[in-house]
Amino acid sequence: MATSKGRPSLQDIADEVGVTKMTVSRCLRNPATVSEVTREKIAKAIEKIGYIQNRAPAMLSKASSRSIGVLIPSLSNQVFSHFVQGIEAVTNKRGYEVLLSHYGYNEEIEERKIDTLLSYHVDGVILTSTSHSERTLKMLKTAGIPVIEAMELTDNPIDIVVGLDHKAAAYAATQKMIDSGKKRIAYFGARLDNRTKYRMEGYDMAINDAGYQKYHFLTSNHSSFTLGRELLDRAMSEYSDFDGVFCTNDDIAIGVILAAREKGILIPQQLAVIGYNALDIGQAITPSLTSVYTPRYEIGERSAKLLLDRIEGLTIDNQMHNLGFTITQGASS
Repeated sequence: MATSKGRPSLQDIADEVGVTKMTVSRCLRNPATVSEVTREKIAKAIEKIGYIQNRAPAMLSKASSRSIGVLIPSLSNQVFSHFVQGIEAVTNKRGYEVLLSHYGYNEEIEERKIDTLLSYHVDGVILTSTSHSERTLKMLKTAGIPVIEAMELTDNPIDIVVGLDHKAAAYAATQKMIDSGKKRIAYFGARLDNRTKYRMEGYDMAINDAGYQKYHFLTSNHSSFTLGRELLDRAMSEYSDFDGVFCTNDDIAIGVILAAREKGILIPQQLAVIGYNALDIGQAITPSLTSVYTPRYEIGERSAKLLLDRIEGLTIDNQMHNLGFTITQGASS
């Protein structure tokens, strides 16, 4: 990412709108004190030039804050707690603070959270998606700080990307079931974020290559064990004789296994199940869950190291860091 010559100031907005700096400042502090026409003009100018409000004291805003911003989409998902643990294993040793923000898989909320983090002059940012709003991209460019996009890969990174190829992982998991003789394999997906869609694409590729029929059972609801049961019930009512399920995460996969056992369905003889992320609970149930292991702690660790190296002026030769995946040897497939 190219370094900015300087962040746009209140005076830049005032010049763009044709009002005084004081008017702009008053509008940002208390919008009701200026006319609606002026508010709209100031809002458009902020959008146009990528202004970032400064909440840090002037003295601090000219120096390193020794803090980084980290945005995660879920506070309940163990995947992201492991990811943050990996980040803090590095930041704690190197004397940086982590400002953690939650955006709930919502680009508009991500935009607002990034605005807030940048206003405190964080030295760098770690994101957990590669899809962002236009204003988010503009703000990050204006800030001119190092940015890591983590957990997934992209051909067009903002700066540096650290993650794994979810399409390849899903392809390998689906192919494992195909190789075991399963021919009617369904995909269970939830939330429909980028990674869920990448995994579905990998599943589709494997099914297409085998010449089989695709079966998608999707919902925008959050993942849970009970959602696995609901998707299994739905799949069985619509298509009763499928013999394999590839789930977008372990929560759904475990829900499928528990529900299948209640229904008297033998796993994996009658129904093979593969999950994603290889959480510990998958090894505590019977049969143990076969799953795609994602190195989220290592991704957090690598992301933090690369970010701090860039902040401290070291050259990073490689923009793309693929940490790979493995498939665990559970008894459910």
